[in-house]
Amino acid sequence: MTLPWHLYLMALMYVVAGLNHFRSPKLYEKIIPPYFPKPKLLNLISGFAEVLLGIALLTPILSSYAAWGTIALLIAIFPTHVYMHQNDKAGMRLPKFVLILRMPLQLGLIYWAYMYT
Repeated sequence: MTLPWHLYLMALMYVVAGLNHFRSPKLYEKIIPPYFPKPKLLNLISGFAEVLLGIALLTPILSSYAAWGTIALLIAIFPTHVYMHQNDKAGMRLPKFVLILRMPLQLGLIYWAYMYT
């Protein structure tokens, strides 16, 4: 069974993003809203989840579960996008319109993952 190229692209995107959580933890820790406890731990968990889900997306027996997990992860991290828009220090010096566009982009990523459920 050959997997579609866009599934490979999505899996690669999540694996690379997840690994980046370990390469640049401070970048991710500062965008975690302060009302969430233990940002260092949350960063490690979300990075590990992204890597694991990316790999699982390419495993036929797990891909549907991984797609649902990806959707859950995207929903769970949505508050970081809102926080980045509201807090200039967390916004990584991105223009406000980019920070606003990131929020509906999450819906597109959710739909992309949903295609594999």
